[in-house]
Amino acid sequence: MKFTKADQSEGKVHLPMTSLIDVVFLLLIYFMVTASFNAREAKLSSALQSDQQGSGRAADLQPQVLSVVLEGDLVLYRIGERVFTTRGPLVETLSRLHKDMGIFVKVSNGPSVEAAAIALQSCKDAGFTKVTYVPAS
Repeated sequence: MKFTKADQSEGKVHLPMTSLIDVVFLLLIYFMVTASFNAREAKLSSALQSDQQGSGRAADLQPQVLSVVLEGDLVLYRIGERVFTTRGPLVETLSRLHKDMGIFVKVSNGPSVEAAAIALQSCKDAGFTKVTYVPAS
């Protein structure tokens, strides 16, 4: 790269901009070609599954949510309108749900960590492989 003095009296140096622009464009093209934009999205599986006949079920669009709440001193486990206070009937009811969609365990601010752990373990014991913990916001 050759530096040229434009004005001998002021000592200003002018750089040739053509080479700089060429380098910037080459770097831009390099990063665009080597970048992988869809790597993370390709690993995600769709939560919505279609039937062979093309008709969808209502259960495909509704998430299964197990809520853990504290009312007074009692920990309640809710699935829809059903309420459980013990682990046995909870696991039995969870085992009758569809497993392929997974389940969300939503824990409110009141219950202890033990109550949240019981809910998560009940989902695993019922055969769910996709269990998502949702803390209170």
